Amino acid sequence: MMKRLPWHIVLFLAPAVLIYSVFSALPLIDTLRLGFYTSNDAGQHSFVGLSNYLTILTDPAWSTSFWNAMANNFKFFLIHLLVQNPIGLILATFLSLKGLKFARQYRTFIFLPTLLSVVIIGFIWQLILSPLWGVSEGLMAKVGLEEYFSPWLGEEGSALITLALISVWQFVGIPMMLIYAALLAVPEDIIEAAYVEGASSWRIFWEIKLPLILPTLGLVTILTYVGNFNAFDLIYSVKGAIAGPNYSTDILGTLFYRTFFGYQSQIGSPTMGAAVATLMFLVILCGVGAYFYFVQRKLTRYEL
Repeated sequence: MMKRLPWHIVLFLAPAVLIYSVFSALPLIDTLRLGFYTSNDAGQHSFVGLSNYLTILTDPAWSTSFWNAMANNFKFFLIHLLVQNPIGLILATFLSLKGLKFARQYRTFIFLPTLLSVVIIGFIWQLILSPLWGVSEGLMAKVGLEEYFSPWLGEEGSALITLALISVWQFVGIPMMLIYAALLAVPEDIIEAAYVEGASSWRIFWEIKLPLILPTLGLVTILTYVGNFNAFDLIYSVKGAIAGPNYSTDILGTLFYRTFFGYQSQIGSPTMGAAVATLMFLVILCGVGAYFYFVQRKLTRYEL
């Protein structure tokens, strides 16, 4: 006997599926399709296959910008991975300690910047770091570090690192809260048994807590990867679409913006922009796929 179709499930899922399809799935499919076309001055599209992708990857007029943006994106991600996530782990560990006074207030203050607009954050930090009217030089002078001050946002070697650290400051609350929730979920009886056996707090963290929160650390890592390869707003709000100085802060998001919409003397091309967006999608997809294949499977075996 055939089972009846659960119409109530279909009814509840239909709005979400419809919204996701209209605003996410269909635009993604159309972007993938558009990358295989080129357009003339009249706006007519013609199929060119992989020509746009070969141009972006091999033509020096395009490939130089693309590989520079790709390298900067990896640097941007690595700074978040090596600075933001360890700081989030340390903060979550301290905030999960029993008896810590004002723990709720600390969590609120640390998480608060993530709720602010990236445009506001970028503008504030521009004011702080400005060599003309910023307060950072004066503050460093008061502690005897004025000789180390530099216009970090205006130098090619430090602009991208500075922007990445600003992003770390704003979003460190997200990995902190995810890891904090995972630490609270560690069974208390295991911790108490370890204390009874004479284990120190340091040993309990490394040998009990850390292995148990590895799946959460993996989740935080992949979320950091996806978020940073989708990054755009902070770079654009501070440095504009040109991502200066001399494209030293250019990432895939700003490259896509200039390619699709055009900027200054550069004429926008929706088809080439779609090709850049598709390459961004493939980079993210490959990273996520590698994580699930090489890392998530091991973590699943570990849990079992």
